[in-house]
Amino acid sequence: MWPQNYDPLGNPNLSALLAALPVLVFLLALTVFRLKGLTAALLAVVVSAAVSALVFAMPSSAIAGAAIFGILSGVFPISFIVLMAVWLYKLAIRSGKFEIIRSSIATVSEDQRVQVLLIAFCFGGFLEGAAGFGVPIAICAALLVELGFRPLKAAMLCLLANGAAGAYGAIGIPVLVGAQQGGVAVSEMAPMLVALVQVIALVSPAILVLMLDGWRGVRETWPVLIVVGVVFSGVQTATLYLLGPELVDILGPLAAMGALAGFMQLWRPKRIYRESDTASGPARHYTLREVLQAWSPFYILTGAILLWSLPAFKSLFVPGGVLAKTVLELPIGLLDGRVQELPPLVPQVHVLSAVWNVGWLNASGTAILVAAVLTVVLSPRLNARIAGQELAQACREMWKPLATVSLVMAVAYITNYSGGSSTIGLALAQTGGVFPLLSPVIGWMGVFITGSVVNNNTLFAHLQAVTAGQIGAPEALLVAANTAGGVMAKLVSPQSIAIAAAAVKLVGQEAAIMRTTLSISVVLLAYVSLCTWVLSIM
Repeated sequence: MWPQNYDPLGNPNLSALLAALPVLVFLLALTVFRLKGLTAALLAVVVSAAVSALVFAMPSSAIAGAAIFGILSGVFPISFIVLMAVWLYKLAIRSGKFEIIRSSIATVSEDQRVQVLLIAFCFGGFLEGAAGFGVPIAICAALLVELGFRPLKAAMLCLLANGAAGAYGAIGIPVLVGAQQGGVAVSEMAPMLVALVQVIALVSPAILVLMLDGWRGVRETWPVLIVVGVVFSGVQTATLYLLGPELVDILGPLAAMGALAGFMQLWRPKRIYRESDTASGPARHYTLREVLQAWSPFYILTGAILLWSLPAFKSLFVPGGVLAKTVLELPIGLLDGRVQELPPLVPQVHVLSAVWNVGWLNASGTAILVAAVLTVVLSPRLNARIAGQELAQACREMWKPLATVSLVMAVAYITNYSGGSSTIGLALAQTGGVFPLLSPVIGWMGVFITGSVVNNNTLFAHLQAVTAGQIGAPEALLVAANTAGGVMAKLVSPQSIAIAAAAVKLVGQEAAIMRTTLSISVVLLAYVSLCTWVLSIM
């Protein structure tokens, strides 16, 4: 049994700095030295293992176990979900219906500024609410490229758009986990999330158009920016208050899509903006049946994921459920039950488990797999041979970014089990009354390391709540700040960037994508930090 040590050097700040070294190395490798994502991830794994062994005195067997656990978690469920999403997208293209999809979007507007609102912001927000885990980035970035967007810009826009919906992804799980781990009520977090997240959702359409077409684009499209932003954020806010977080990313984006389509029947920009001269002239009009058939892969996907998200379906797989035995629980022998968490991180000594849960039937990736199979069955131009070819092609294109994701997960798990992540959080907590200003930074670091707002809240929501009690700040505020700060890191999370790079066929150019989103992520994090501090002293 190995106990974690949160200040191995006798200096909390120096210990925290060394604990953050793997993350800093990874950032520098991508942004300054412009290494490929896979190379940067390998380097970060080596650094994290060295820091854990030499600074935190973590046993080599536990380091190996944490690395294996991280890689396995990257393979399933994350890589499984992303691979299935990319395969479904390829099937939609191969079905021969994408020209109809393109034309149906163009009937709303041929202006690419409006199209990015429809696809990246509204449709992407809906997919985030239904599935999360990179699905909206993978599908929407590829859709934008097919609509004539440059690949780098398509990836950047989808990453930015994801920031408006990330707090409530996968049927509100991030907020629910944060409330549970922090010991606060969701109703107490709601007003804090409105100030920290919903304001950003309100202005996100303007940010997207600004990045696409500058201030001129914002001036020319301000009416639709207001409509989409107000409806999207307003319905999200009302849903959060009245119904809870589960349907925030379902009802908000759906309402915004309807409002956008309706508004464009009454208004259009004076100038049609396109990135290139690839516009194919006036969009051909198709029958409603043709449009529904063309979009069938995506509404089949939506229906499958919503079914998988129903409480009645989930209850089948909980202990004692009818299908509980289909969920495999595989302990990581080198790590499971061999690491102790200590106070003040937890109230009393706690032994950490390390069990890889493999639920093939109840995984979100399986819902996407079902949608893909149904798409093949219902599309005359598809068959088993073509589907197999597209799956093989998806594997060839995706293995590098998915390997990168798994290696980054290895870094996350080594850092977490060594106590490095907790060391960073505890060092920041020593700042006292200034801590609310830094609270979102912990969430940002948590998502950058793990790639998941859910994992971030699992790691740090309790620490945020405990620290809030020590400094006299509202516990719900700091748990919400942990969530909001984490959402801003999704713009630069290595996992998200790897998925975006694969979707637009820019594997190896992850550093270029990160450079386009890093500054905005930092600016939004600064807003969340300042807003948290102001709310803490009110």
